Amino acid sequence: MQDIVDNVQAIQRYIAGMELASFEEDARTNDAVERCLERISEAAAKLGNIAPTLMPDQPWQQIRGLGNRLRHEYDAIRADRLWDIVRIDLPVLASACESALRHLREQQPE
Repeated sequence: MQDIVDNVQAIQRYIAGMELASFEEDARTNDAVERCLERISEAAAKLGNIAPTLMPDQPWQQIRGLGNRLRHEYDAIRADRLWDIVRIDLPVLASACESALRHLREQQPE
């Protein structure tokens, strides 16, 4: 879950101050964002069944599937859809992961 949070934070740094038009024109930022999204997808897959147990409100199948789309359908990826994901979906995912991490830490014996 920490990998997901870390990659969301990296994406937020990369797109800070950008609008959709500048994001669409910035190939380096697009590439960096796509790579972080691939890592988020892989981290979600590695979480296995614990993810929906701890965070049932997240679309885990779609999160995991995004990595496959980025790797195999890279020529059909739309920058505006990535923009929506990073601006709308990722903050919610990061918040859910942070809450789950706090919950797990509270459950650990001292």
